[in-house]
Amino acid sequence: MTYDAVVFDNDGVLVGRTRFDVLTDATRSTFESFGVSDPDPDHVEDMTVGATPDRVNDVCATYDLEPDTFWRERDRISSEAQQQEALEGRKTPYGDLHVLDDLDVAKGVVSSNQQATVDFLLTHFGVDEHFGAAYGREPTIESLTRRKPNSHYIDRALADLDAENPLFVGDNESDVRAAQNAGIDSAFIRRPHRRDWDLNVWPTWDIDSLDDLRGIV
Repeated sequence: MTYDAVVFDNDGVLVGRTRFDVLTDATRSTFESFGVSDPDPDHVEDMTVGATPDRVNDVCATYDLEPDTFWRERDRISSEAQQQEALEGRKTPYGDLHVLDDLDVAKGVVSSNQQATVDFLLTHFGVDEHFGAAYGREPTIESLTRRKPNSHYIDRALADLDAENPLFVGDNESDVRAAQNAGIDSAFIRRPHRRDWDLNVWPTWDIDSLDDLRGIV
Protein backbone atom coordinates (compact mmCIF):
# COMPACT_ATOMS: atom_id res chain seq x y z
CA MET A 1 0.00 0.00 0.00
CA THR A 2 1.35 3.39 -1.01
CA TYR A 3 -0.22 6.59 0.29
CA ASP A 4 0.31 9.99 -1.31
CA ALA A 5 -1.00 11.99 1.65
CA VAL A 6 -1.59 11.69 5.39
CA VAL A 7 -4.24 13.75 7.15
CA PHE A 8 -4.23 13.96 10.94
CA ASP A 9 -6.79 14.73 13.56
CA ASN A 10 -5.32 17.33 15.91
CA ASP A 11 -6.38 16.92 19.56
CA GLY A 12 -5.34 13.51 20.85
CA VAL A 13 -3.15 12.85 17.82
CA LEU A 14 -0.75 15.76 17.31
CA VAL A 15 -1.36 17.59 20.59
CA GLY A 16 -2.77 16.53 23.92
CA ARG A 17 -6.45 16.90 24.63
CA THR A 18 -7.78 19.82 26.65
CA ARG A 19 -9.00 18.98 30.15
CA PHE A 20 -12.77 18.75 30.33
CA ASP A 21 -12.99 21.19 33.25
CA VAL A 22 -11.27 23.85 31.13
CA LEU A 23 -13.91 23.43 28.45
CA THR A 24 -16.83 23.45 30.87
CA ASP A 25 -15.47 26.57 32.57
CA ALA A 26 -15.34 28.23 29.15
CA THR A 27 -18.97 27.30 28.55
CA ARG A 28 -20.01 28.70 31.93
CA SER A 29 -18.17 31.90 31.07
CA THR A 30 -20.15 32.06 27.86
CA PHE A 31 -23.43 31.87 29.74
CA GLU A 32 -22.19 34.51 32.19
CA SER A 33 -21.29 36.85 29.33
CA PHE A 34 -25.00 36.81 28.43
CA GLY A 35 -26.13 37.43 32.00
CA VAL A 36 -26.89 33.79 32.86
CA SER A 37 -25.07 33.32 36.16
CA ASP A 38 -26.47 29.93 37.16
CA PRO A 39 -27.16 27.79 34.07
CA ASP A 40 -28.45 24.24 34.42
CA PRO A 41 -25.37 21.94 34.70
CA ASP A 42 -26.89 19.69 32.02
CA HIS A 43 -27.09 22.67 29.69
CA VAL A 44 -23.45 23.51 30.37
CA GLU A 45 -22.41 19.95 29.55
CA ASP A 46 -24.58 19.86 26.42
CA MET A 47 -23.01 23.07 25.14
CA THR A 48 -19.51 21.80 25.94
CA VAL A 49 -19.46 18.49 24.07
CA GLY A 50 -21.62 16.91 21.40
CA ALA A 51 -23.80 19.95 20.77
CA THR A 52 -26.22 19.77 17.86
CA PRO A 53 -27.99 22.69 16.17
CA ASP A 54 -31.32 21.60 17.64
CA ARG A 55 -29.87 21.37 21.14
CA VAL A 56 -28.23 24.79 20.85
CA ASN A 57 -31.57 26.25 19.79
CA ASP A 58 -33.41 24.53 22.64
CA VAL A 59 -30.95 25.59 25.33
CA CYS A 60 -30.82 29.16 24.07
CA ALA A 61 -34.63 29.32 24.05
CA THR A 62 -34.60 28.43 27.76
CA TYR A 63 -32.62 31.58 28.55
CA ASP A 64 -34.05 33.78 25.78
CA LEU A 65 -30.69 33.92 23.98
CA GLU A 66 -30.06 34.34 20.26
CA PRO A 67 -28.54 30.99 19.20
CA ASP A 68 -26.12 32.18 16.51
CA THR A 69 -24.72 34.92 18.73
CA PHE A 70 -24.44 32.57 21.71
CA TRP A 71 -22.63 29.90 19.74
CA ARG A 72 -20.17 32.29 18.14
CA GLU A 73 -19.26 33.57 21.60
CA ARG A 74 -19.06 30.05 22.99
CA ASP A 75 -16.57 29.07 20.27
CA ARG A 76 -14.51 32.22 20.83
CA ILE A 77 -14.23 31.72 24.58
CA SER A 78 -13.54 28.00 24.23
CA SER A 79 -10.81 28.64 21.68
CA GLU A 80 -9.17 31.29 23.83
CA ALA A 81 -9.22 28.95 26.83
CA GLN A 82 -7.49 26.22 24.86
CA GLN A 83 -4.92 28.65 23.52
CA GLN A 84 -4.19 29.76 27.08
CA GLU A 85 -3.67 26.12 28.10
CA ALA A 86 -1.02 25.85 25.39
CA LEU A 87 0.62 29.14 26.35
CA GLU A 88 0.88 28.02 29.97
CA GLY A 89 2.31 24.62 29.06
CA ARG A 90 -0.63 22.44 30.02
CA LYS A 91 -1.60 21.54 26.45
CA THR A 92 1.47 20.20 24.67
CA PRO A 93 2.41 18.32 21.50
CA TYR A 94 3.16 14.62 21.62
CA GLY A 95 6.79 13.58 21.55
CA ASP A 96 6.65 11.76 18.23
CA LEU A 97 5.90 14.73 15.97
CA HIS A 98 9.43 14.41 14.59
CA VAL A 99 7.88 11.81 12.29
CA LEU A 100 6.39 14.68 10.29
CA ASP A 101 9.89 15.40 9.00
CA ASP A 102 10.25 11.83 7.73
CA LEU A 103 6.97 11.47 5.82
CA ASP A 104 7.66 12.49 2.25
CA VAL A 105 4.01 12.91 1.33
CA ALA A 106 1.49 15.74 1.44
CA LYS A 107 0.10 16.30 4.93
CA GLY A 108 -3.01 17.91 6.35
CA VAL A 109 -4.99 18.40 9.55
CA VAL A 110 -8.73 18.02 10.05
CA SER A 111 -10.27 18.73 13.44
CA SER A 112 -13.75 19.13 14.88
CA ASN A 113 -12.30 21.88 17.05
CA GLN A 114 -12.50 25.53 16.08
CA GLN A 115 -10.48 26.77 13.12
CA ALA A 116 -8.98 29.45 15.36
CA THR A 117 -7.80 26.77 17.79
CA VAL A 118 -6.27 24.63 15.06
CA ASP A 119 -4.45 27.58 13.48
CA PHE A 120 -3.09 28.79 16.82
CA LEU A 121 -1.85 25.39 18.00
CA LEU A 122 -0.09 24.50 14.76
CA THR A 123 1.66 27.86 14.70
CA HIS A 124 2.42 27.94 18.43
CA PHE A 125 4.07 24.53 18.32
CA GLY A 126 5.95 25.32 15.12
CA VAL A 127 4.51 22.58 12.93
CA ASP A 128 2.25 24.59 10.62
CA GLU A 129 4.80 24.48 7.80
CA HIS A 130 4.29 20.73 7.48
CA PHE A 131 0.67 21.00 6.42
CA GLY A 132 -0.73 21.94 3.06
CA ALA A 133 -4.25 22.02 4.48
CA ALA A 134 -5.59 22.57 8.00
CA TYR A 135 -9.30 22.61 8.70
CA GLY A 136 -11.35 23.14 11.82
CA ARG A 137 -14.91 24.33 12.32
CA GLU A 138 -16.19 27.76 11.51
CA PRO A 139 -17.77 29.48 14.57
CA THR A 140 -21.31 28.78 13.36
CA ILE A 141 -24.09 26.47 14.45
CA GLU A 142 -24.17 25.00 10.95
CA SER A 143 -20.59 23.79 11.35
CA LEU A 144 -21.76 21.33 14.01
CA THR A 145 -23.38 19.22 11.29
CA ARG A 146 -20.04 19.03 9.42
CA ARG A 147 -18.07 17.53 12.29
CA LYS A 148 -16.70 14.03 11.98
CA PRO A 149 -18.02 11.45 11.22
CA ASN A 150 -19.17 13.75 8.43
CA SER A 151 -16.33 13.78 5.91
CA HIS A 152 -16.91 17.42 4.93
CA TYR A 153 -13.61 18.84 6.19
CA ILE A 154 -11.64 15.76 5.17
CA ASP A 155 -13.00 16.11 1.64
CA ARG A 156 -11.92 19.75 1.58
CA ALA A 157 -8.43 18.89 2.80
CA LEU A 158 -8.01 16.11 0.27
CA ALA A 159 -9.04 18.46 -2.54
CA ASP A 160 -6.45 20.99 -1.37
CA LEU A 161 -3.75 18.31 -1.21
CA ASP A 162 -4.78 16.80 -4.55
CA ALA A 163 -4.56 13.40 -2.87
CA GLU A 164 -5.59 10.22 -4.69
CA ASN A 165 -4.77 7.63 -2.03
CA PRO A 166 -4.66 9.29 1.41
CA LEU A 167 -4.62 7.99 4.97
CA PHE A 168 -6.47 9.60 7.88
CA VAL A 169 -5.04 9.27 11.41
CA GLY A 170 -7.34 9.73 14.40
CA ASP A 171 -7.99 8.74 18.00
CA ASN A 172 -11.79 8.48 17.94
CA GLU A 173 -14.29 6.16 16.35
CA SER A 174 -15.75 9.22 14.64
CA ASP A 175 -12.37 9.65 12.91
CA VAL A 176 -12.50 6.11 11.54
CA ARG A 177 -16.10 6.57 10.42
CA ALA A 178 -15.26 9.90 8.78
CA ALA A 179 -12.48 8.21 6.82
CA GLN A 180 -14.91 5.50 5.77
CA ASN A 181 -17.40 8.15 4.68
CA ALA A 182 -14.66 9.80 2.64
CA GLY A 183 -13.79 6.45 1.07
CA ILE A 184 -10.22 6.39 2.39
CA ASP A 185 -8.07 4.29 4.73
CA SER A 186 -7.70 5.10 8.41
CA ALA A 187 -5.21 4.59 11.22
CA PHE A 188 -6.42 4.53 14.82
CA ILE A 189 -3.69 5.71 17.18
CA ARG A 190 -3.68 4.34 20.72
CA ARG A 191 -2.51 7.31 22.70
CA PRO A 192 -2.54 6.74 26.50
CA HIS A 193 -6.21 7.74 26.71
CA ARG A 194 -7.03 5.10 24.08
CA ARG A 195 -4.61 2.34 25.08
CA ASP A 196 -7.29 -0.19 26.07
CA TRP A 197 -10.17 1.30 24.10
CA ASP A 198 -12.54 -1.24 22.52
CA LEU A 199 -13.45 -0.13 19.02
CA ASN A 200 -16.81 -0.69 17.38
CA VAL A 201 -15.35 0.08 13.96
CA TRP A 202 -12.49 -1.39 11.99
CA PRO A 203 -9.68 0.97 11.05
CA THR A 204 -7.29 -0.03 8.29
CA TRP A 205 -4.40 0.25 10.74
CA ASP A 206 -4.15 0.12 14.53
CA ILE A 207 -1.01 1.94 15.69
CA ASP A 208 0.66 2.83 18.97
CA SER A 209 2.67 5.83 17.82
CA LEU A 210 3.14 8.14 14.86
CA ASP A 211 6.49 6.37 14.47
CA ASP A 212 4.50 3.43 13.06
CA LEU A 213 3.58 5.57 10.06
CA ARG A 214 7.11 5.21 8.69
CA GLY A 215 6.47 1.58 7.87
CA ILE A 216 2.93 2.20 6.66
CA VAL A 217 3.43 5.25 4.45
